[in-house]
Amino acid sequence: MSTVTNPILPGFHPDPSIVRVGEWYYLANSTFEWWPGVRIHRSRDLVQWELAGYALTRRSQLEMRGNPDSGGVWAPCLSYADGRFWLIYSNAKSLNGIFKDVRNYLVTAPRIEGPWSEPVLLNSSGFDPSLFHDHTDDRKWIINQIWDPRPGRNAFAGIALQEYSVAQQQLVGEPVTIFKGSALGVTEGPHLYLKDNYYYLVTAEGGTGFEHAVTVARSRSLVGPYELSPHHPLLSARDFAAHPLQKTGHGCLVQSPDGCWYVVYLCSRPRGAKRRCILGRETALQPFDWPEGDWPRLPQGNLPALTVDVPGTAVATDYLPDFVDSFNASQLDLQWNTLREPADASWLSLAERPGYLRLRGRHSLNSMFDQSLIGFRLLHPRCRISTRLEFYPRSFQQTAGLALYYNTENFYYACISCDDSGQRELRILAALNGKFADLLMPPHPLPGTGAVAIVAELNDGALRFILGVDAPDAVAVVLIAGIDATTLSDDFVHEGGGWGFTGAFAVLCAQDSGDLGLPADFDSFHYSKTSC
Repeated sequence: MSTVTNPILPGFHPDPSIVRVGEWYYLANSTFEWWPGVRIHRSRDLVQWELAGYALTRRSQLEMRGNPDSGGVWAPCLSYADGRFWLIYSNAKSLNGIFKDVRNYLVTAPRIEGPWSEPVLLNSSGFDPSLFHDHTDDRKWIINQIWDPRPGRNAFAGIALQEYSVAQQQLVGEPVTIFKGSALGVTEGPHLYLKDNYYYLVTAEGGTGFEHAVTVARSRSLVGPYELSPHHPLLSARDFAAHPLQKTGHGCLVQSPDGCWYVVYLCSRPRGAKRRCILGRETALQPFDWPEGDWPRLPQGNLPALTVDVPGTAVATDYLPDFVDSFNASQLDLQWNTLREPADASWLSLAERPGYLRLRGRHSLNSMFDQSLIGFRLLHPRCRISTRLEFYPRSFQQTAGLALYYNTENFYYACISCDDSGQRELRILAALNGKFADLLMPPHPLPGTGAVAIVAELNDGALRFILGVDAPDAVAVVLIAGIDATTLSDDFVHEGGGWGFTGAFAVLCAQDSGDLGLPADFDSFHYSKTSC
C-alpha cells in the first residue's frame, strides 16, 4: 500500500473533476481568471501527479478580458466517452449582486494534450455544468445549477437536466429540474453516475466555505424523484471546526481498475486565529465503500482524512516542493499562468535577451486588463520565493518586481521604481480590499546600476521581504517583516463584503503608466518549501 497525504494537489486547485481512462487518471481543476483555462493533472497510481497541461489555450475558447476577480472558469467537468475527452466549463462574467452572468461551453479532444475543439455554447441558465453519458441508450445529458436572481427566492434553485444532441451540437428538449437540494442549501456542482440500476446524483452543498459538504441522492429514473442518502452528507468538516482540512466539498467519484472507489474533493487549510486559508481551495482524495445496490459511504463517518492508503507501491512525494526557472527555454513552463489573456510578444519575451524573462509594463495590478505578469501558485504554508531582475525606470510611473498576489485589490508588491530625481528605489505597496498603502516609508534607495534580488518568505501567514543588491560589499537587508499575508485569501475578501474563490500567487510583473515600453529583465525565479 501507498500512503497519500492530503491535499494531493496543494495550493489553488479547486473544484476537482476526475476520470479514469485505461491506466491513467486525469484530474481537472477550475482556473477562474487565470490563463490558460482548466488545469489538468494525470497519474497512474493516485499517488504521484504531474501537470499534463491545460484545455483552454486559445482566445476563441475562452475570452476573459475584463472579467471580475474570481470570474472566468468555474467548475469544469471532465469525462471520456466515444473515444474522446469531453470537457464542460463555465465562463463567469459577473458574480456580485443578485445576478450571475455565465455562459456554459463544451469542448472535446482525442487526447488529453489536445488539440481541444472550438467551444459549443450550451446555455446560460446557471453554473457548474456537467455532462452525463448514459450508456443504457447512448444519450448525453447536461446538468447544471439553476440560478434564480429574484429577491426573496432561493438563488440556488436546483439542478436541471437537459439532453445534448451530438449531431446538432446543441441542447434539445426542455430542461427538467430533478433535484431541489437538501436542508444544507446552496446546491451546486452536480455529477451523475449510473450504478446497479440507480442514477446517483452527487452535488456540492452548504456553500464553498466552512459549511461545505458532499451530498448524494439517487433514483431509479434519470429524471427522478431523487432520494437523499441516509448517510447524508457523504463528506464534510462543517461540524468539526478543529479539523485541519476545512471547506470540504464539491466531490467527484472515480473507480480504480480493481473496483475500489475514490472521491476527490476540494478542501482548505486555515491558518491562525482568524482561520484564513491563504493557499485557497485545494484538492484532496479519499476512498469510500460502495456495496452493490447500496449507498456510498466513508468507512468511518464523514470526516475528511489527513492520510489515506491506496493500493500499489508508489512512493508518495511532496507535490513540487521546489521550482526553479532560469528562463532558458523558448516557452514559459506550464506552471506559470497569466491573467485573463495569453502572453503576447508585445509585452513578454524569452528571446529578446536570451536567459531572461523580459516584461514590458502595461496596466497596474489594480486593472482587469493588460496585466504584464506571470504567476506561480503558492503551494505550501511555509515557503521562500526569490527573483533577480534588472530594471531602470525613468519615473515613478514605471515599476517592476515581485508580488504576492490574490486579486486586483489584495496583494503585497516589492517593486523597483524611482523618485522625482531619477534615483532608483524599492517600494512595498500593499492592497487590502481595495485600500492601498506604502509599507516602506521612506522607500529603500538602490544603486543606479546593477541587478536587484528580491526575496519573499512566508511562514504560516507571516510575510517578510528581503533585499539583495549585486555589489561586492552588499549584504541582504530585511526590508519589512511581520506582514499579515492571510489577507491574501478568500476569507479576508469575504470579511470585507466581497467574493473570492482563488488563492495566493507569487507573480513577476511590470507596470508602465507612461507607455515607454521599458524592459524589466528577470534572470531567475526560485520557489522552495521551507520547514520554519
